[in-house]
Amino acid sequence: MRHTIEVNGIKSFAHHGCLPEETAIGGHYLIDVQMETNFSVAAIDDDLSKTIDYVAVNKIVEEEMDIPSKLIEHVGQRIVNRLKSELNGIDFVRVKVTKLSPPINGDVNNVAIIIEE
Repeated sequence: MRHTIEVNGIKSFAHHGCLPEETAIGGHYLIDVQMETNFSVAAIDDDLSKTIDYVAVNKIVEEEMDIPSKLIEHVGQRIVNRLKSELNGIDFVRVKVTKLSPPINGDVNNVAIIIEE
């Protein structure tokens, strides 16, 4: 059986980017996490310890977003790695990191990376 847990729209203000101004000033980000697992026992027993805790997911994302990086690709991979190593029962994970109002030449709302493992 396959179940999906999503923690979407995690808001973060972080200091990522290749330009010195980006790391100094910071910017706004949205992070979406999707995990496939089997929470059948949790659904029957009403037991948080038998599923993935959303609070733990949010904490991992916040901690990794607090570490400045040049690339959101790097931040996204760190998030994936920690989710897989620290949370039990993840069969598949998808992380999307969206950088709002990126400083690029053009009228662009956002840029995003997606990692699926």
